[in-house]
Amino acid sequence: MIMESQMKWSALAVAAAIAIQGCSLRQVAVNSIGDALAGGGDVYAADDDIELVGAATPFGLKTIESLLAASPEHRAMLLAAARGFTQYAYVYVQLPAEEAEERDVAYAYAQQARARRLYFRARDYGLRGLKLDPDDVALLYWTGVAWMAGIALSKDSPAIVADLPKAEALIARATALDADFDRGTLRSFLIGYEMNRPGALTGAEARARAHFARAVELSHGRHAGPYVSAAESLAMARRDRREFESLLQRALQVDPAAQPEWRLANLVMQRRARRLLSRVDELFPE
Repeated sequence: MIMESQMKWSALAVAAAIAIQGCSLRQVAVNSIGDALAGGGDVYAADDDIELVGAATPFGLKTIESLLAASPEHRAMLLAAARGFTQYAYVYVQLPAEEAEERDVAYAYAQQARARRLYFRARDYGLRGLKLDPDDVALLYWTGVAWMAGIALSKDSPAIVADLPKAEALIARATALDADFDRGTLRSFLIGYEMNRPGALTGAEARARAHFARAVELSHGRHAGPYVSAAESLAMARRDRREFESLLQRALQVDPAAQPEWRLANLVMQRRARRLLSRVDELFPE
């Protein structure tokens, strides 16, 4: 009986060990796939077909979400989700909604509401990542940007707008840690942020122009983003049509192929630059 009992316990121990090993192997596999997906953004970023990337992105994002369900503390995937949902919401939902507003107001509002939901989904993934590393500049940046973008589309909701100081705190922390983050990406955002944030302090324009100059310097003039941001904030605020057109023309002069990892972003920004130039008479009525 003792031998039989020992054999049963041994069998249970082996079965348990195999089960534990299976879970470990599964976790390793999930994490390995997650690492590959989280680091695969350059393939999208270097593409020259905006619509192709837009069609492929939702599947990638949902795959990341599925993997996060199995590995909820995978920091790289949380960052990829925060960044990916923010970019998708802006390029493929919010911008088309703005363009459609002239033709179909109801559709535009519905898409803006969808963009808001996607921004807040991005924010939530970012906040989860920040619990693991509160000083991760990339997470601070993408979480803050997503949160602010969602708030900007929620002006009819005082409860949501009341969270603005929390989002601003994330951007302030990212700026304190590394204002030059991602070769000027944060600086480009700060151009418009300085000019448009509520209760902007004296000297906002000077700070915004300093961010613009630094963003151009860090990107070696190969990113259209700083020029578009400066046109939409600095030139618009001054009602300076000449500067507005000049900045957008400079954005269009950027060669998307010069910096492959920025190709898609440059094409998106140049598309926006062309649309803004097509509306210049409307934006600057005489």
